[in-house]
Amino acid sequence: MRPAEEGLGKLNVVLCWHMHQPDYRYLGAYLRPWTWLHAIKDYSDMAAHLENIPLARAVVNFSPVLIEQLQDYPARIRACLDHAVPIRDEILDALAGQVPEGAEPHSSMHSLMRSLLRVNEAMMKSRFAVYARLHGETKQALAEGRFLPRQQLDDLLVWYVLAWLGESVRSEELAVALQEKAGGYSAADRRALLQLVGDVCGGLLPRYRALAEAGRAELSVTPFAHPILPLLQDLQCARESMPHAPLPSANYCGGTERCDWHLSEAVRVFQQAFGRTPAGCWPAEGGISEATLEQLHRHGFGWAASGAKVLYNSLAEAVPVSAAHLHAW
Repeated sequence: MRPAEEGLGKLNVVLCWHMHQPDYRYLGAYLRPWTWLHAIKDYSDMAAHLENIPLARAVVNFSPVLIEQLQDYPARIRACLDHAVPIRDEILDALAGQVPEGAEPHSSMHSLMRSLLRVNEAMMKSRFAVYARLHGETKQALAEGRFLPRQQLDDLLVWYVLAWLGESVRSEELAVALQEKAGGYSAADRRALLQLVGDVCGGLLPRYRALAEAGRAELSVTPFAHPILPLLQDLQCARESMPHAPLPSANYCGGTERCDWHLSEAVRVFQQAFGRTPAGCWPAEGGISEATLEQLHRHGFGWAASGAKVLYNSLAEAVPVSAAHLHAW
């Protein structure tokens, strides 16, 4: 410690990572691919960092609707690989070879082509020259109302998944081989890549459970479907931080009972996935109130986390805080 720091004491820093995706399932189909895409990228890389750095510690928070989707995807992918059952995810079904053929239906093929362009331009598209070329050719085809030739579409499918891979997954033998091949991907290549996606998604929850059991991560949970608990119980509590906000005069019907359900379901899903009761909760959007904290306590939670702005708003009457100080947080 430098002389100027003497007497300052130590600062305890807790890294809390919130893993959340809304439930993209509707009538049995996945409307968006973001759950599995972030699973093969961010969620897998975070687990790898904690596994590979022995002294690293973090709190990792899971929303229950994310947990359920991480359990659902591997089962659907296995049923597709073993029995040709559609996954009902636009991109993964195309990877499995279930792509609309010929001129019908136009909207489905063009929808798939547009979906395969959704990447971070700087960090994904520009990084991979082959994908960048395919990206540009696909945009041109869409502008002209054309379809891609089948092989070009297959190459775009594979490169889209490769572009999304996290660094820990990208180093696996299959990913390296597919990148080196660059194009001309076969049905077997696409099937192997689909298998890799299923394996990564299916391995995530067990990996985080192992980290928790080894004391290298603490796992916490969010109320089941990510509701804003304070507002669900009492809409008027919004005026505690926004006195002039326009609000409906009525509250949610049975709001307190709904909160109880979301918390009970969160504990159930968490216990099923990780074999333990969660000690902590990240309320959706960090929204807390006196009633919310009391409810969390009744459901057995020992701690809840929120944000610095919530803290400063809560202390504003007791501790003057400058606007600059608040903005810094």
